[in-house]
Amino acid sequence: MKLHSLIEQATQREEMKVAVAAAGDEEIIKAVAEAVKLKMASFILFGDKERISELLENHQQGLAKSERIRIEHAVNVSMAAEKAVKSVKLNQADVLMKGQVETARLLKAVLNKEYGLRTGHILSHVAVFEVPDYDRLIVVTDAAMNIAPDLQQKVQIVINAVKVARSIGIEKPKVAPIAAVETVNPAMQATLDAAALSVMNARGQISDCLVDGPLALDNAVSLYAAQTKGINSEVAGKADILLVPSIEIGNVLYKSLMYFAKAKVGAVIAGAGAPIVLTSRADSAESKLYSLALALCTASKK
Repeated sequence: MKLHSLIEQATQREEMKVAVAAAGDEEIIKAVAEAVKLKMASFILFGDKERISELLENHQQGLAKSERIRIEHAVNVSMAAEKAVKSVKLNQADVLMKGQVETARLLKAVLNKEYGLRTGHILSHVAVFEVPDYDRLIVVTDAAMNIAPDLQQKVQIVINAVKVARSIGIEKPKVAPIAAVETVNPAMQATLDAAALSVMNARGQISDCLVDGPLALDNAVSLYAAQTKGINSEVAGKADILLVPSIEIGNVLYKSLMYFAKAKVGAVIAGAGAPIVLTSRADSAESKLYSLALALCTASKK
């Protein structure tokens, strides 16, 4: 499976609407324009109406008048974030997308008790990578939201990632809780949590997936490495989801795949009332498009 297949899946579903907070950004407009061209979704663009219209026209003449695009003026980025979140809360949009607004400011609106998208679950970052010369998509979680999750938080992170994986066609994802070693070591909390997650999965407390760990990265993704070390597991060497023990490890793995392996990526924030596309300004329009497609595949039509 390739990331481009997510775009195909998104276009084959009932059309959804995306609310973009502070949409006055050139890379965001490029992604929106491409999504409109591919008939992936329609958009409500919140922000400086004059700036957004100018960017749309500069990118493609007449784009600002597309029936798939509506511009809602907001006097500043905080108001744009608030209006975008409210539109999702009120079922006027199915997906929330970050534009030219700080992550903390957007999440403040998302977590607002009155109009936000709280569900009682934690929010977690789910990234889907297409790695050159690798035989399948690989999911990494959590590289951006939870700093040092405890066992119960890891349970929710796994549940969020499994929902995303299943939404893109990985029916029973194999989850590898990653550690430095593949054996339980009482001095290494990551191995204890991994073993607990495996037991919880075996007892049905975590469903719709297979969890086995601890596994070192090589044993999780390489069947040869797993067999060489004598690891007999349904997950080892065949993992679909890599659960990292901390944000530092997730961040390094994420950026290593991007900059060393030249991987392509789409990512979404899961666990809220709707999927959130929370891309970085450093992300390309292509990555934003893949992230948008992933969010659309993950969203359930209201």
